[in-house]
Amino acid sequence: MSRYEQMTKDQLQTEKEHLDRQYQDIKARGLSLNMARGKPSSAQLDLSSDLLKNVGPEDLTAEDGTDARNYGVLAGLPEAKRLMAVLLDDSPENIIICGNSSLNIMYDTVARCWMFGTLGSTPWCQLPNVKWLCPVPGYDRHFGVTEAFGMELIPVPMDDNGPIMDEIERLAASDDAIKGIWCVPKYSNPSGITYSDDVVKRLASMKTAASDFRIFWDNAYSVHHLYDDPAQQDQLYDIADACKEAGTEDRYFKFASTSKVTFPGAGISAIAASAANIAEIKQRMQPQTIGFDKINQLRHVRFLKDADGIAAHMRKHAALLRPKFELVQDTLERELSDCGCTWSHPRGGYFVSFNAPEHSAKRIVALCKEAGVTLTGAGATWPHKNDPHDSNIRIAPSLPPIEELQQALEVFVVCVKLAAVEAQLAQ
Repeated sequence: MSRYEQMTKDQLQTEKEHLDRQYQDIKARGLSLNMARGKPSSAQLDLSSDLLKNVGPEDLTAEDGTDARNYGVLAGLPEAKRLMAVLLDDSPENIIICGNSSLNIMYDTVARCWMFGTLGSTPWCQLPNVKWLCPVPGYDRHFGVTEAFGMELIPVPMDDNGPIMDEIERLAASDDAIKGIWCVPKYSNPSGITYSDDVVKRLASMKTAASDFRIFWDNAYSVHHLYDDPAQQDQLYDIADACKEAGTEDRYFKFASTSKVTFPGAGISAIAASAANIAEIKQRMQPQTIGFDKINQLRHVRFLKDADGIAAHMRKHAALLRPKFELVQDTLERELSDCGCTWSHPRGGYFVSFNAPEHSAKRIVALCKEAGVTLTGAGATWPHKNDPHDSNIRIAPSLPPIEELQQALEVFVVCVKLAAVEAQLAQ
């Protein structure tokens, strides 16, 4: 029970007047702060500046003799495949290297299934209805992809182990219109949850009414630990291994990119899948492109080098991010621990998932905006931006300098308290 629930009406009114004064003082500062998206900070982007210096006109030949300036090599340079195999936890031969955006690959993968089907199945566009499972809270851009194709999006709750598998299994087995599921399996966006081994194995082995059911496995944060100690780093069981063991090796598509490793606007991305899926994807890509930016692939290989190079680079990111996440945790614990709120405690990734008292998230976000702090829109972490509890807010601490983050959090906690008091007075 929150402390506001224990107050009398007079006490609540006094508290509201106090919070109103604080809020007006904050508005008078004329702040303009942004925590809306999980963008790397300028200091993080500076970590990769040498990426721009390590490929010159005298050295543009790949290890297999390919001239990186020219057409060709549809699936990517061999050394780039080895590099991205680290992020995808897979074998280089199962990987295709693409452009800077893994979201682009996900959209294209949905589009191929939509237009052509997958491995001989009926194209999804020819079906009367297509449905998709969406663990919540989840990533708004994932939901936007399947929403753009007119699919019916089905929210499924998560706990500390990942999506609730009893519900996932019931739904997938009962309806052949359900064609897939979105997964951010490690340091999930926004909850920070890493799927348990049991969840991964059940996703791989569960019965599905649709023979062409697909797991879209966005391993966006595979190397994004906040702490150096391996005991504080979440480990993820690989979906490819789980599917092979279950005899469902064609069920998954894995995605990753260097978007939050190097430059989000100029990285490289990749997809990993079974041999049959990779062969089909290459066939479908033939009319689409002659090949992606191989000079950028060389840049990344020469900058990051290998698994050890990636780990060393990501420790530098963690050193910049960790104080920000710890500031969020300390502030929320100090200010809101008795206000009927809960929040995640991630050990990696880019977000903190905050659950305000029911029916107050939109009010909090609006109050913050009026006071000069932009947050991700309330409801964004649910399909169609419709959080039935109006409770979840995604906190993205990465972009602002820590001094601005502290200011933004001061605004946030006042707005949470004010919205909670208002809600209690309205009852």
